Amino acid sequence: MNDAVKIILLISLFMVSMAAAGAPDGGSLFAAHCAACHGNTGGGGVGVPLSLSSFLNSVDDDFLRKTIRHGRPGRVMPAFSKLSDAQIDAIVRFIRSWSDKPAPQYSGTPVQGDAVHGKSLYDSYCVACHGEAGEGGKGTGVTFSRRRNLPIIAPALNNPGFLAAASDQMIRHTLQFGREGTPMRSFLVQGLSEQDIDDLVSYVRSLEADAPADSKPVGEKSTVIEAESSYSLEETVENLKDALVSQNFILIRTDTLEHGLVPEGEENPKEIILHFCNFSFLFDALTVDPRVGMFLPCRITVVERAGKVMVSAINPLYLSRLFNNAELDEYCHKMHSLYSAIIEEATL
Repeated sequence: MNDAVKIILLISLFMVSMAAAGAPDGGSLFAAHCAACHGNTGGGGVGVPLSLSSFLNSVDDDFLRKTIRHGRPGRVMPAFSKLSDAQIDAIVRFIRSWSDKPAPQYSGTPVQGDAVHGKSLYDSYCVACHGEAGEGGKGTGVTFSRRRNLPIIAPALNNPGFLAAASDQMIRHTLQFGREGTPMRSFLVQGLSEQDIDDLVSYVRSLEADAPADSKPVGEKSTVIEAESSYSLEETVENLKDALVSQNFILIRTDTLEHGLVPEGEENPKEIILHFCNFSFLFDALTVDPRVGMFLPCRITVVERAGKVMVSAINPLYLSRLFNNAELDEYCHKMHSLYSAIIEEATL
């Protein structure tokens, strides 16, 4: 090997190593963006398990890429629109590393079937898990966030994110072979013919026409509800205690805002926080989405500055901006109304 060839090889190796060094790290990206819901090793949590071999061996990389990019509007899985294509590809490679088999390859050929017959089959075999209109199961991931018989919630088949990510051939494969480790059983084993399965695929694809709009969350940009009180700080605190009771909340404790943050006795007495809870409401909200627990128990702060007494609380409607869970919106609206009523009653 002459010197010129050696130099070319060395330059090539250097360029490859530089490219590898600059490539996105899928493991780090997964840890930063995905692990909180899906688990460090893909075992699931708030999000569904990704490391199941029956899952990885039935979904292609395009499905994973589109799922990360577009998410599932209103179904907990957010869209990662700010990640680059290279970063998403790196996450997909990391997820794929949990399988010792290559990614399946599906053609883009649409399945030809009778959607009308598929609807009758859907009503017989699929409604119990996926809902009458394909809206999916309730709750989140594998956390048993509400009482149910299924260890993994059924996906929403009418979701625009799912329908954009899943090809007809991938849906067909899932129906044919099921997914071991989940309640999804093979429809061939259950006695359906391949034509029946094609009819089911056609029905699922027809849900695109009535899929919920890929709309923005209902949450507001404002993170807090705030009002100026007509009363002194002490009077406002007492008014809040009465208002909490009138709205069926239990006062847990009243503290200075700086309690535990500064040496005892040095807290600012003009900054007060009230901790309270409605345990029935709390239970219902947690069964919808356990992440609500990060914002509980409920709190309202009362602060006096420059002669003004201000009352504030976190805006529950902001939760929907963070959580992408349409089912949670009802509770966010209700809690927003309760907070607003309590603050209004205490300050006017």
